[in-house]
Amino acid sequence: MYQINLNNPCKAYFIGIGGISMSGFAELLHDNGFDVCGSDIKESKITRHLSSSGIHIIYGQSASNITSDIGFIVYTAAIHPDNPEFIAAKKLGIPMMERAEMVGQVMKNYPNAIAVAGTHGKTTTTSMLSHIYLSAHKDPTISVGGILAVINGNIRIGHSENFITEACEYTNSFLKFHPTAGIILNIDADHLDFFKDIDDIRLSFRKFAELLPENGILVINSITTNISYIIDNLKCKVVTFGISNTSGYSASNISYDENGYGSFDIVINGNNTGRHIKLNVIGEHNINNALAAIALADYYNIPEEAISEGLAEFKGTERRFEIKGSFNGVTVVDDYAHHPAEIKATLDASLKFPHNHLWCVFQPHTYSRTRELLEEFADVLSLAENVILADIYAARETDPGDISSLTLKQAIEKKGKKVYYFPSFQEIEDFLSEHCINGDLLITMGAGDVVNIGEDLVNK
Repeated sequence: MYQINLNNPCKAYFIGIGGISMSGFAELLHDNGFDVCGSDIKESKITRHLSSSGIHIIYGQSASNITSDIGFIVYTAAIHPDNPEFIAAKKLGIPMMERAEMVGQVMKNYPNAIAVAGTHGKTTTTSMLSHIYLSAHKDPTISVGGILAVINGNIRIGHSENFITEACEYTNSFLKFHPTAGIILNIDADHLDFFKDIDDIRLSFRKFAELLPENGILVINSITTNISYIIDNLKCKVVTFGISNTSGYSASNISYDENGYGSFDIVINGNNTGRHIKLNVIGEHNINNALAAIALADYYNIPEEAISEGLAEFKGTERRFEIKGSFNGVTVVDDYAHHPAEIKATLDASLKFPHNHLWCVFQPHTYSRTRELLEEFADVLSLAENVILADIYAARETDPGDISSLTLKQAIEKKGKKVYYFPSFQEIEDFLSEHCINGDLLITMGAGDVVNIGEDLVNK
């Protein structure tokens, strides 16, 4: 098995180099002295940036791009065995690896490799940890699944032993990682187009926990269902976190300011430490995320002042309760929530945000998720004051013909809730322009392109 060694650079080729994660790791290898080149279908802002950094980009993919001097090849999950570059690499016997395996191999080069896993909250908690490490001047290498303002992107190339990354369970990607420390924020039913059921998902998280070495640590949410299944007989240290005072790390004296931003005292094993944390992000779910980050930072002896300062400076990431602006006195927020648990957390948080009436525009993400979690979606969306549905965002799927936003609308109506559906964004925007009034809060919600609705209204 080929192993990437940052101290022994060679020529690396990326098939599909323009992807947000692929491009970031291409930069990381280039910064470490690798001769990096790669191909993509078309030019983009990302590929232009890579070119300006000295990375050779080829537009279009053909067998002639693959030469025998290439040390290894990285490809995305979107690249299939019939790809001409894939075929040529196989013929030449060049070591090949999928993106997740490449990330795992890079992690092996860092003595402190932190992986943040969980069905929800990965991007936010990874970002919180990143702020903490930056405040402590630990010069971390960072890979985050959203745009983080403090690093002006989704990746930061550090020159220390510290590596911080998200760890996604989809297609068991995180089982290819090599963490020395891990966080499990939560385990819920999701990605049921890949996993058979919740037990299959829990098995995957158990295998992730087993990756951690004897001198490592797992930080896990104390309310994880049947937590013993995940943590029993692990080699590593285990620390729990959560709002409940039965957690290893918990919170007391919780309060929220006029913006819904939380503050709390840190409680460790039932003892109030006197350490006070002030957040600049909204909701109880972010107190939970902060507790996970604090527990991990404490394990690595990050100074208390850096933890407090880093969390205070973190003001959220793109598409996580992101305030986009306003129109006619209506505040517009966008949120990536696309799972019932995430929707509930966002709606709960919105109650702490100043507003008169709440309008929620939800765009379901993938047909399989909508079908499998239909009743759960109907339950949580019924909690919103006003609900407007957009069409399902297909993402990687094709329309099976047996599920639609109208199906979800009917499920919500069965719960006695009035709900609106419009087949086009323009109709939704026209409806909101007519019905939202000064002092209202509008949240566009989903992992697709629903963000465009709020941005259009703000920019009119």
